[in-house]
Amino acid sequence: MNQDLSIIELVLHASIVVKIVIAGLLLTSLFSWGLIFSKLGSLGKIKRRNEAFEQDFWSGKSLTDLYSQTSNQAETGPLERLFSSGMREFMKLRDRRLDTATQLDGARRAMKASLQRELDAIEGNLGFLASVGSVSPYVGLFGTVWGIMNAFVGLSNMTQVTLATVAPGIAEALVATAIGLFSAIPAVVAYNRFARDIDRIATALDSFSDEFSNILQRNAAAPQQGAAGVR
Repeated sequence: MNQDLSIIELVLHASIVVKIVIAGLLLTSLFSWGLIFSKLGSLGKIKRRNEAFEQDFWSGKSLTDLYSQTSNQAETGPLERLFSSGMREFMKLRDRRLDTATQLDGARRAMKASLQRELDAIEGNLGFLASVGSVSPYVGLFGTVWGIMNAFVGLSNMTQVTLATVAPGIAEALVATAIGLFSAIPAVVAYNRFARDIDRIATALDSFSDEFSNILQRNAAAPQQGAAGVR
C-alpha cells in the first residue's frame, strides 16, 4: 500500500490530463527558480554598482571627469547611465549656448526617459513570477478536479467500494494541487521580495536625479569656464 501511494507511483498511474498538468507545473517551477536566481544576481549587482558610483560621485570629482570616466567604461550600472544621459544632454545644450531653463529642462527630460528605461529593464520577467504565483494553484486545482472525476467514474463500475479502492484515485488527483502550490509559493515570495528591492532602487534613482538636477542648476548659472566642477 505504501509503495502504491508513493508520489512517483501516483504520478505514473494518473490520467493523461493530470500528467500533462503536473508536467506543465514542474516546468513552470523550474523556469521560476531559474528566474529567481538570475534576478537575485542581477539585483545584487545593480545595488553594488549603484553604491560604488554614488560614493565616486560624492567624492568631489569634477562632473566632466566623472562623465569621461563613465563613458569609457565597458559596463555601467543604472545610476551611471542615468548620470551620463543627464550630463550628455546638459553639455550638448550648453555648447549651443541655450538659456539656463532650456539646459535644465533638457537634462531632466533625458534623465526621466533614462530612469523609465532602467526600471523597465530591471522589472523584466517580474510579471512571469506574478502570473505563476496567481495561476499555478488554479491549474493544480484543475488537475485535481479532473483526477477526482476520473476516480469516481472508475468507481461507478465497482460493486463494492472501500477506502482502499478510493484512496489511490483521490491521492493521484491531489498530487496536482500539491505541485501547483509547490510552484506558486516560491514565485509569490520571490515576487514580493523583488518588488520591494526594485522600489528601493527606483527611489534611489529618483532621488539621485533630483540631486543631480540641483547640481546642474548651479552649473548652468556658473560662468562657462570651470563650470563643470561646480558642486
